[in-house]
Amino acid sequence: MSETIFSKIIRGEIPCHKVYEDERVLAFLDINPLSTGHTLVVPKEAARTLDALSDESAAAIGRALPRLCRAVIEATGIDEYNVLENNGSGAHQAIAHVHFHIIPKPNRSEGLGIAWPVRPLDPTVGASVAARIRAALE
Repeated sequence: MSETIFSKIIRGEIPCHKVYEDERVLAFLDINPLSTGHTLVVPKEAARTLDALSDESAAAIGRALPRLCRAVIEATGIDEYNVLENNGSGAHQAIAHVHFHIIPKPNRSEGLGIAWPVRPLDPTVGASVAARIRAALE
């Protein structure tokens, strides 16, 4: 995997406003926040997308995220928030290193804005896709 800005932050070559660190995870404030308290949670393992991340690093992120969400709520006083993780440039991933955003949503104009173009699930398509996913898990 190529070098990213997160690799340099993890190694301490680029400064950050660190809020949490353990042996597998680093969390720090986003330098272009959507709202006050916007925090990035990054595995120290270099992986481009979530599916490429090891189970150990994924578990470490899973343990850290709820704790960090509680801390952001307490620090900002904002109890509504989004947790976002994008995979690939077509899915709006700007830095090719797995990272989660904790984005407080204080009002309609700050935080994450989302367009969610829903459509009904065709039952035949749903049954087929669910079966293929179950098979991939075996």
